[in-house]
Amino acid sequence: MFAYISGKLVVKSEGFVVIDAGGIGYKIFMSESSLSKLEEVGSTVKVHTHYYVREDNISLYGFYSADELRMFELLLSVSGIGAKSAIAMLSAISPSEFALAIISNDISKLTKIPGIGAKTAQRIVLELKDKLKTEEGISKGEKIESVIGQNKNIEEAVAALKVLGYGKREIDEAISKVGADNVELESIIKKALIYLSR
Repeated sequence: MFAYISGKLVVKSEGFVVIDAGGIGYKIFMSESSLSKLEEVGSTVKVHTHYYVREDNISLYGFYSADELRMFELLLSVSGIGAKSAIAMLSAISPSEFALAIISNDISKLTKIPGIGAKTAQRIVLELKDKLKTEEGISKGEKIESVIGQNKNIEEAVAALKVLGYGKREIDEAISKVGADNVELESIIKKALIYLSR
């Protein structure tokens, strides 16, 4: 319903902000990592938003970047993960680390997040990897023509970006712009996310 809200930051508190946009104060729940990146009270800010509706709860959740919003929406699609759990995860892990954990089956990385046990971490990996496999677009066998060249890190970076919801064309363009041969996997993902967030 709301793609983003832009306006004057009037309250910045633990777990939420209030943004005055057109004379209306929007209370927006945010992760600690997103809150820490926002300017001070009185500044004009832009927050990407998710309009969360359940029988007993209608809330706005906000994110500093589109990547964080994508990760939040991805987490909500996992059975047993609600908005509060998803926000807690965003406070503890970056979108690039999250995507990397999914494609490398790194359960231990996810279980370090407060409130996420081994079973939940396994369910997150299983469900999101399955979504990646069933979506159209980039498969593991495809080769990407790019200045980075063809290597396993590129293949895994492509899979990680696909986990975060990016399309084939966006990924191809980003990968072709972000580095040289044999760069580290996490570095490729981070640079690609910066490019895609422009």
